[in-house]
Amino acid sequence: MAFDVDGARRVVGRIFDDQLEVWRDSAGRTDDVLDEATGRLVPPAPDEELVWDGLGAMMPLGRPAITPPVSGAITVEPPTTDYQAVLPVDAPALRRDDVIRVAGSVRPGGPRDPQLVGRRFRFSDEVVGTYSVVRIIRVQVID
Repeated sequence: MAFDVDGARRVVGRIFDDQLEVWRDSAGRTDDVLDEATGRLVPPAPDEELVWDGLGAMMPLGRPAITPPVSGAITVEPPTTDYQAVLPVDAPALRRDDVIRVAGSVRPGGPRDPQLVGRRFRFSDEVVGTYSVVRIIRVQVID
């Protein structure tokens, strides 16, 4: 008996309000050029190609805990740059070092987190989970 997931797709699809782009440097560092003045490899421009764009969601991986340190001041522990991208299952499989850019939001009233618009995240881990309705991957902020 096949399991009907159409209802779950509709519900999960409601969180897909971030306009995401996936960029890939297909040649990697093989096309970078050595800058002899600095000794650094410099990528040619443009160096990345757009692999996918569509609706998804970018969310913090977890909420930091509020911990009172010895001095009595309140700090956020641990600081994190880890996020998770929630993509539809028909989005292409990502490769290590692919970059996801938050291009905007279609959420009525504005994005969940306006500071994420324009930010870029590097695909850092294999898929956290793929379900019949959604793919969840771990990413890290790069800028």
